[in-house]
Amino acid sequence: MTRTTTPTAAGTASFDFRGRVYLVTGASRRVGIGAGIARQLAAAGADLVLQSWSPHDAGQPWGEDSEGPASIAAECEAMGATVTQIAADFADPLAPAQVMQQAVSAHGHVDGVVANHARGMAGTLETIDAAELDLSFAVNARATALLVKEFAAQHDGRPGGRVVLFTSGQHRGGMPAELPYVLSKGAIQQMTASLAAHLAPRLITVNCVNPGPTDTGWADEAGERWVRERMPQGRWGRPDDAANLVLWLLSDQAQWVCGQTIDSEGGFSR
Repeated sequence: MTRTTTPTAAGTASFDFRGRVYLVTGASRRVGIGAGIARQLAAAGADLVLQSWSPHDAGQPWGEDSEGPASIAAECEAMGATVTQIAADFADPLAPAQVMQQAVSAHGHVDGVVANHARGMAGTLETIDAAELDLSFAVNARATALLVKEFAAQHDGRPGGRVVLFTSGQHRGGMPAELPYVLSKGAIQQMTASLAAHLAPRLITVNCVNPGPTDTGWADEAGERWVRERMPQGRWGRPDDAANLVLWLLSDQAQWVCGQTIDSEGGFSR
């Protein structure tokens, strides 16, 4: 098939990822950041491996998007992308290696990883317990580190090796009602510089994105209003806002950006 890049509303036509394959984790909900990244990468010519784990969403207030993974894949395929879908629970310590093995088996090579998945769980100092802390660290921090390990092991040195991690805003202000999430997401931010230093000699860049409050359907009316009032531009972040930055970090233009945590949150004032 002859691939041509297709501009999207967010303007991805300047990126050309034809011939490259990216693993995007957490692509389970059509309104999510993972879906936005997948669409933009497909529009720019990339082939995709999309990991999802819908049972996590089923246990959250926003609920499961049961048709989400298949629908996201179909959208990307309609733009010409070859898409491999993998349902995998990153609470399983073997899952990161299995996901990467399936990705390489299907596509031959993976050029970059966008570790967008997250276990989001509320909990204050008074209510947290060891089980939830262990699970949040396993899914958010441990799985991310192991995915990077498996990605680096299969990377053959070709140009364009990229890792984009996702943290939250815990380094910019307190989030005391979400301690399991905050602690595990903070670990991701802290691992970024060390992973970047280790992989930079192999011309693999590692960077981390804090997308700020993003409208993916998780906030109630009061929460939505509280955030919007603190956004100088008068709106929440959108999945495409995060995707715009991710695509640039994956591109050849960003080769010299390495080991950074980038806050892309519209001037959010806590």
